[in-house]
Amino acid sequence: MKVGIIGLGFRLGYLANLLQDIDPDLEIVGYVDPAPAGLPGMVEKGVSPGKPYATAEELIASEEFDLLMIGSPNHMHLDHIKLGLAAGHKVFSEKPIVMSIEQSYELAALLNQYGHDRLLVGLVLRYSPLYRDLRQVQAEGKLGEIVSIEASEHIEPYHGAFFMRDWRRYEHYSGSFMLEKCCHDLDLYNGVVGKRPRYVASFGGRKSFVPSNAPQNEGINDMEVYHRKPSGWMGSDKVFDSDGDIIDYQTAIVEYEGGASMTFHTNLNVPDQFRRFCVVGAKGMAEGDFVRGFMDVHDARTNEKIVSNTYAAPSVTSHHYGADEQMVADVVAHVTTGAELPVSALDALEAGILALAMDEARHGRKVVDLKPVWERYDAALNGTFSAPQAKSA
Repeated sequence: MKVGIIGLGFRLGYLANLLQDIDPDLEIVGYVDPAPAGLPGMVEKGVSPGKPYATAEELIASEEFDLLMIGSPNHMHLDHIKLGLAAGHKVFSEKPIVMSIEQSYELAALLNQYGHDRLLVGLVLRYSPLYRDLRQVQAEGKLGEIVSIEASEHIEPYHGAFFMRDWRRYEHYSGSFMLEKCCHDLDLYNGVVGKRPRYVASFGGRKSFVPSNAPQNEGINDMEVYHRKPSGWMGSDKVFDSDGDIIDYQTAIVEYEGGASMTFHTNLNVPDQFRRFCVVGAKGMAEGDFVRGFMDVHDARTNEKIVSNTYAAPSVTSHHYGADEQMVADVVAHVTTGAELPVSALDALEAGILALAMDEARHGRKVVDLKPVWERYDAALNGTFSAPQAKSA
């Protein structure tokens, strides 16, 4: 399989290594990145990055490939997706694929024009063994109609500090923390409910990574933990005095069409991190944690534990609980044989719209009604609404 890369950061560098493990015939024909942070890791693993190009347009015009992979900063995703689709390529984009509601309409119109199956998305948790087992339990009727969900994504201080130092600290590059990081989780639970979110409320801000909490205030000068994860483009050494505008905690409440509800909580300063859920249905309950590696299912009528699973990543260097390996294998199978994938660009758009609604609710201290958004989105998706062209950042 031949691949072109736009945005060779740490993420796509890691995925390129996995691609070569899955497909020994992999050929990366070229890449575009003025400061490719993922390049040293590829070279260390013996993966050739191909020829460097100055612009995405030059790469697309000069090379033939089976898949164009996009790992550029979030604010560039839509422009790079448009280039790839217009040139006739199949495109894989890291999440989030758009930065705003208006861009969601524009991409929906593009998918109507070029076809939904032309765009693959890096919502990697859909490929995790735990989530696949959760959906299997649901399909077997063990949960019944979904009534409510409690879910969270909490990350350790070293990871939270990374966000305070990386380009992702600026919402005009990342979209927001909820969009950049938590769209994974929102997509999972959208999939479980099986209906679109309708009403959204949210609160949050920054209270941990602020100057008054700097360790130096207590005479502690060891800052190693807060610099453990390297940043790339636009990186900074500032953690507690970061000039970014992202939050470090946020709580949201969602009501879905049909009445099911969800609470979602994220925090960037959790020393014993977890990424858990409790899905409560009319017939049973599923409780699990991606970080701590378990899923239990209880029957509502007998209180009996009917499923008790544990999970472990395939190696100590594996990311996302083993989901990356499965995603890469499935993407290769899709590109080479047409095999189906468990997540689509439409799923990514809907998760992104929910994340953006959470931030709109947080900023405005209001309940957001998504009905008019879904109406315009569906019109764009069906070719009956011409979305305004979003401005490039």
